[in-house]
Amino acid sequence: MRILTGIQPSGTPHLGNYFGAMRQVCALQDKGESFLFIADYHALTVSPKPETLRQNVINLALDFISCGVDLDKTVFFRQSEVPEVCELSWILGTVAPMGLLERAHSYKDKLAKGFSANVGLFTYPVLMAADILLYQSNLVPVGKDQKQHLEITRDLAIKFNNEYGDILTVPEAYIPEEVAIVPGTDGQKMSKSYGNVIPIFGTEKEIKKAVMNIVTDCKGLEEKKDPDTCNVFAIYKLFATPEEVQKMRENYLGGNYGYGHAKLALFEKIWTHFEPMRRRRAELAADIPGMMKLLSRNAERARAAADELLSKVREAVGIR
Repeated sequence: MRILTGIQPSGTPHLGNYFGAMRQVCALQDKGESFLFIADYHALTVSPKPETLRQNVINLALDFISCGVDLDKTVFFRQSEVPEVCELSWILGTVAPMGLLERAHSYKDKLAKGFSANVGLFTYPVLMAADILLYQSNLVPVGKDQKQHLEITRDLAIKFNNEYGDILTVPEAYIPEEVAIVPGTDGQKMSKSYGNVIPIFGTEKEIKKAVMNIVTDCKGLEEKKDPDTCNVFAIYKLFATPEEVQKMRENYLGGNYGYGHAKLALFEKIWTHFEPMRRRRAELAADIPGMMKLLSRNAERARAAADELLSKVREAVGIR
C-alpha cells in the first residue's frame, strides 16, 4: 500500500495541520510506503513573495521532521523537485470537465473570501489529482474540507482509465472522524486563510494569545456552560486523556468555572505536548543545508516512481 499526502508551505503550521495531516502521516508511515510532499507549486496560487515561499518551505520541513516524520520510512520531498507532476496535471486537464471544477467548494469559498480568481486556483484540484495519481497512491489522508478534491481525483482517474486503459490507481480517502476538522479561534475550520489558527511552534506568548482569543459565548463565571458547543472544549479534547475530558466537562456543567480557566488549561496542554518537538526542531535548524540535501535525495526517489507511471501515461495518450 502506498500512502501520500501533501501540505502547502503557506506559513507556520497550526493545530489543524497537525491533527488533520501531520500526526496521521507519522502514524501511517509504519503501515505502508509513505510519500509526503511540500506543495510549493500549490502555494503559488496566492502569489507569495519568493523569499517568503523559500523560508516557508524550510520551516515546513523542520516542522514535519520535528513532529516525527522519519526520512528512512517516508519519501519526504518538495513538489517542485518532481516537475513530472506538471506534465501529468496538463494531461489530466485535457480530460477534466469544466463543470467538475466549477463545482469545487474550495474555489467558490476562496472567491467569497476575496481571493483573486486566477487559473491556478481554479485548476488546483487537477494539480492535486496529479500529485496523488503520479505516485500510484492507494490511500490519501485528508481533512473533510479536502474530501471533494479527493473525489475529483477519483473521477479524473476513472475517466482517464475509461478512455485510455486501466493505468491510473484510483485512491481512497483516509479521514479520521474524531479529528477531521479542528475548529479555529473563531469557530470556523482552522485555516491560515481565515487567520484563526493556533500555531504549533510559535513562542509561548504567541500561542497563549491565540488560545485566549478563542471565541466563546457571553456566559459569566458562575453560570453553567455547554461543553459540546464550546470551541475551547473541542480543542482541549484533542490533547486530554478521557479522565481529563470528563473533569473538564464537569467543570463546565457545574458552574463557577470561567472560559478563562478553560483557556489556560488548554494552553498548558498545547505547550507541554509540543515541548519535545520544539527541542528537536532547534537541533534541525542548526543545519538547514544538510536537511535540504536530504529532501533533494528523497525527491530523486519520488522521481523514479513518477517516471514509472508517466511513461505509461505518455504511451497511452500517444505522445511517447
